[in-house]
Amino acid sequence: MRDVTNSYPGSRPLTTLDPSRYISHEFAEKEKRLLWPRTWQIACREEEIPEIGDFLTYEIADESIIVARAKSGNIIAYHNVCPHRGRRLVAGCGKASVLRCGYHGWLFDLDGKNLRVQDREDWEGGLDEEPLDLHRVRLETWGGFVWIDFRDEGESLADYLEGVTDALGPFEFEKMRYRWYVTLHLECNWKVGVEAFIEGYHVAATHPQLLHIFGDDYTNSYARGRHSVFTYERGLSPLATPSPRLNRPPPEDARPAVMEFFQIYEDTLKALFSERDYQASRELMNVLPNAVDAMTAFGTAVELGRRAAEAEGVGYPEGATYEHMAKAGADWHIFPNFVTLPWFDGALCYRGRPDGDNPDRCIFDIWSLVRYAPGKEPPLQRRVILDPSRESFSGIIDQDVSNMAQVQRGMKSSVFTKCRPNPVQEVPVINFHRNLDAYVGK
Repeated sequence: MRDVTNSYPGSRPLTTLDPSRYISHEFAEKEKRLLWPRTWQIACREEEIPEIGDFLTYEIADESIIVARAKSGNIIAYHNVCPHRGRRLVAGCGKASVLRCGYHGWLFDLDGKNLRVQDREDWEGGLDEEPLDLHRVRLETWGGFVWIDFRDEGESLADYLEGVTDALGPFEFEKMRYRWYVTLHLECNWKVGVEAFIEGYHVAATHPQLLHIFGDDYTNSYARGRHSVFTYERGLSPLATPSPRLNRPPPEDARPAVMEFFQIYEDTLKALFSERDYQASRELMNVLPNAVDAMTAFGTAVELGRRAAEAEGVGYPEGATYEHMAKAGADWHIFPNFVTLPWFDGALCYRGRPDGDNPDRCIFDIWSLVRYAPGKEPPLQRRVILDPSRESFSGIIDQDVSNMAQVQRGMKSSVFTKCRPNPVQEVPVINFHRNLDAYVGK
């Protein structure tokens, strides 16, 4: 990555990115050695392993990590590899009282302690000084997420998330639960996948069906240390009115447009806003007079959603006020591979991971989180889509995914020598790579 100042007066510095960082095996290898072993990353959410014995595996490049609920009730993590011959112990998720290697039967408890070596006497004491327990991985929790760091010691998660917790803490992610969980296997580099969701510059071209009710889709974006955020702060037109790009007047009565706004998200995404928000918006025709403006109509819809949440016993977070939401921003990129868009009673989250050693493939998880009353959350079902070109997930996500393989292929063109991120709306992309360079070099 390099910064180049344009020659004409008053121009913004042009940051360019070499496409090799997306398509080369050499760069992927550097990430495997220098990035993933040295940074905090989300392995799962606490709700995925609620009971003693519950476990799941988190795969990242060549590493596989077991995250389990131990007999103490604590969550622990260790490398998913038997110290005998290196076989992985488990796959996917499940429940177990012990972990048994399927190759030669070595046995481990939920804390990773070795319980049995089959025919141990054959070694005649040669294993007595060997480290036979599973290798533990440093773990902390925040926001209901389980974070891991392969380093035995280093900066705390609180230090790593500096700036993030102040902005996102008031939304109380720890009180949210999965509405849905989907994993996509994509034909693109993991960074291409992540970058599709850390800037709002793409909305007008990729999601044109939203523009008539999206309001002002122009974004400003900012670096926050190693993390970043974008906001809709220009505010030329509010939500539920046409984007200024369309040059259309706002509706005389905004109630139907607000209802359509929530309905589109419910019908095509089922995320960010809850079904509760959508149902509450249907009441606008009854509680507001004709010819009401968009600000009033949208604000009333939010308050109706708040009342519905309170009626269900969950309410909205006290700290997630209108003022805080405006200050916090619309979309956060938490370095290196997590993105979230928070709302009063839900959030949309993305996590990108390399698929082994292949720079042209990635594993991409998308989660819809919602505040539910205890015991009212739906059962967790993980949907896996191996070929998104043949299997649709949702209208909005399908549009985003449709760009990714084409970007990956296009960057291999002999005439494409540099990416040129927007210096106002794609600051998160620029900041992403500046911090990536700090880990792996240029």
